[in-house]
Amino acid sequence: MDPEQELVAVFRSEEMSAYEEAAALRDLLTETGLHPKMVTGEDPGVPKGTVEIWVPASEESKAAEALASARTPPEPVDDSEELDLVTIYEGAGITGEIEAMSIRSLLDSAGIASVVMGTASIPNLPFLVKVPRNMVDQANAAIEAAKAAGPAGADQAEEGTQQVSEEP
Repeated sequence: MDPEQELVAVFRSEEMSAYEEAAALRDLLTETGLHPKMVTGEDPGVPKGTVEIWVPASEESKAAEALASARTPPEPVDDSEELDLVTIYEGAGITGEIEAMSIRSLLDSAGIASVVMGTASIPNLPFLVKVPRNMVDQANAAIEAAKAAGPAGADQAEEGTQQVSEEP
């Protein structure tokens, strides 16, 4: 690359994963036959914490095409009511947080997505466990099954977990 040639930025990021992403894109541009230069906030003229890829001005349009083809389009957002969160547990007081976290752990082990809302720093607010509307029945069934099994069922499940994890 001619040091006197004008360079233009075709990629810029301040994200935590920016260096790895920029390195991969630099390699892609090199494989395409272009002459990219990766620079960081340590280089003159680059803001601290930033990673950029520069190419000669004459290669800007080819670089833009290559980068556009490398990007995967975002997945369409599912905005259906089935994904609206529904509260399946509300607890307050001393045990509210513990019960909410236990329920979330149970749901996680059953493969059911959940969200816990609440904060111990504001004790008068309840802890909530919410699941997507389309998973309410499965979540309630998992909770009822765990209640029916009681402490013996929890012990048995824990033993099964330990046996699996001890295998090579």
